[in-house]
This record gives sequence, C-alpha cells and structure tokens, in this order.
Amino acid sequence: MGSDSETEKSQKERKKMAALAPIAKPLAGKKLCKRTFKLVRRASESKCLKRGVKEVVKSIRRGNKGLCIIAGNISPIDVITHVPILCEEADIPYVYVPSKEDLATAGATKRPTCCVLVLTRPTKGELGKEEQEKLKAEYDQVASEVSELASSVI
Repeated sequence: MGSDSETEKSQKERKKMAALAPIAKPLAGKKLCKRTFKLVRRASESKCLKRGVKEVVKSIRRGNKGLCIIAGNISPIDVITHVPILCEEADIPYVYVPSKEDLATAGATKRPTCCVLVLTRPTKGELGKEEQEKLKAEYDQVASEVSELASSVI
C-alpha cells in the first residue's frame, strides 16, 4: 500500500517535469521549492504578495523590490517570457518552480498562478516587528539560495 502511493507520487513528479517549459531556468530543486513555497505562504498571510502576471509586472515597473517566483509549466509560454527580462533589468532575483498549481496553493488561492512577487514589506499598512523579522529572515535565506542557483546557471 505504501509503495503504491510512492509510485503515484513519482509519476506525478515525472508529469510535472515533462510539462516544464524549455526556458524554465534557474529551476528550484525539491528543497528550495519547499522553502520557496513556505516563504510564499508566509508572505500571503502577511499581505506581502502580488499574484499573477499583471500585478507582478505592474509592481516591478513601479519599482517594488522582492523575489519573483515563476511557474515552469505555463502554456502558452508567451504569457510569462517577458517577466524574467523585467526582473533582470530591475535587479530582482527570480526562480522557476515546477508547478503552477503548487504555487497557487502556497499563495492561498484556488486558481493556478503563473507567477508571484514576494515583497519584503506590505504595500499598505505595517507588519508587527516580530512578524516582519521572521518574513525578512526567511526572504533573505531564499533570496541568497536563488542568487547562488542563478549564478551557477550562468
């Protein structure tokens, strides 16, 4: 019984990897994916998250800084091809994750999400000092791992 669920999980993983777009680089590994989704969940709870291509692009153009997480299984790929370029121009680190469904779940939405931008502070209002420090620490850890991953790809 336990082996059946393991084989199902591995089949789902293979399907996710097969659906990846060819431009999905730098792609987060399992450990980084887990940390990234945890950061997205925390940012969503503290209202420091922009969801969807339109909101993310608008936020980047306005000069907001953060970490951009892009789903790698988007079809058609043309929807998100301009986002990494905008991120590079604005010096915003970005990383691809294998699944838009997992990204949406972490961002507390039921609808699959192409990309999210994790901000270090909310656009409206203020966070409590303790909550701000937790978010910042987690953000710094994930951002440093993403920049390491990006430098190894180049």
